[in-house]
Amino acid sequence: MTLNRMHHLIVLLVWLAAPAVCAADNLLYEQPSMFGSIVVTESDDGVRTLRFGRSGPRQSVVKPGDPDYLVLKYTQSAFAGLALADNPRRLLVIGVGGGTLPMFLRKHYPEAAIDAVDIDPQVIEVAREFLDFREDAALHAHAADGRAFIEAVREPYDVIFLDAFSSSEVPAHLTTREFLQAVRHALTPGGVVIGNVWDRYANRLYDSMLRTYQDVFDDVYILGVAGAGNKMFISLPRKIELSEEQFAARARKLSEDKGFRFDLGEAVKAGFTHARERNAAGRVLVDAKP
Repeated sequence: MTLNRMHHLIVLLVWLAAPAVCAADNLLYEQPSMFGSIVVTESDDGVRTLRFGRSGPRQSVVKPGDPDYLVLKYTQSAFAGLALADNPRRLLVIGVGGGTLPMFLRKHYPEAAIDAVDIDPQVIEVAREFLDFREDAALHAHAADGRAFIEAVREPYDVIFLDAFSSSEVPAHLTTREFLQAVRHALTPGGVVIGNVWDRYANRLYDSMLRTYQDVFDDVYILGVAGAGNKMFISLPRKIELSEEQFAARARKLSEDKGFRFDLGEAVKAGFTHARERNAAGRVLVDAKP
């Protein structure tokens, strides 16, 4: 079996293992879009789920009226990165999905300006209509390619979340050194970048993606997500050399200070790695030549 066919088989197995639409769920919305059909369902307890395709993995799970309702564990691990930014005032989320990340941030960082970007305007509209995504004077959604948006940034952000996926992977132009250099340029010196990627068993580019983050940023921490196939690349434009215990302590304090329902310290301890050494199994990803 070729490596390419093996990769597609692994991705298929991941999809099959993900919870599919339950027959008892109420179908609220299903329409074709840029990357396959957008599907929104609602369970008997009022929880709504966004998928791309009926058999696709859950992209977002929302309980309307409750932005603290975080079912997908990767979101908790992603928010651990906030512990490495001092009082962030400008936040950027690339990949809106159901609006879970920006709505949580809106509640717990009420003074911050938040921009949420998605390449598919239909995803944003569905999030507004069905998934309780609400814009206001400080939270704005933008229908744009994430890379183009970041390359046009003039006022840098304190925290940047990279959570954009096509049907099964991060779009290639959001993985390269040139893109991450633009991300670093759009970041304050004391800021942090949080990238959500599939682990290597479902992502043939995992090692190269990690190697590329290491090439661009001064410090990279990896958080594995317990019970999921996600890895968080938490990257900094400076060296801070935190141990697992130090990172967990910062994350736990943030949870307490902000009144989160969960302990971010546990998210750190679930799968902490300080990626000090360059990943020898990967190569630096670069833009394709025209």
